[in-house]
Amino acid sequence: MKTNVLYYGNNLDIFRRDPPYIPPESVDLIYLDPPFNSNAAYSVIFKDESGRGSDAQMVAFDDTWHWGPDAEHHYLYLTNSAYHQGRVPTPVSALIGAFHAGIKPSPMLAYLVEMAVRLVELHRVLRPAGSLYLHCDPTASHYLKLVLDAVSVPNAS
Repeated sequence: MKTNVLYYGNNLDIFRRDPPYIPPESVDLIYLDPPFNSNAAYSVIFKDESGRGSDAQMVAFDDTWHWGPDAEHHYLYLTNSAYHQGRVPTPVSALIGAFHAGIKPSPMLAYLVEMAVRLVELHRVLRPAGSLYLHCDPTASHYLKLVLDAVSVPNAS
């Protein structure tokens, strides 16, 4: 595995690359600072030469989630063993299925399936004695705690 490398792009594409950029059980520490599901757009405000703010700005990041084809695809991957072929722990599949039944396809469920599919991959590359720190806010922290618990159950899939 190469060290001191910055990978730019969708982290799911990086994790799923074949051959893998990041081998299983090769990472000691993961600090994850994902979108918070704040349902807000964040802008970059430009400054003029003197450092004063100007009216110029652009959207830097849109932290809104929608149930659509991508979320549906990730949901099917997480809950259908024909798609994931044993790469998703059974507790994760069951939990995401229960979320689907309980909170229905919604912005929150879209956020959770996008996070869950990545947390499964992060757990795959984390060493058994490694640590994962997830920075999140109260909007979805209770759901994410359940996903983390399900991901870390010894593989029973």
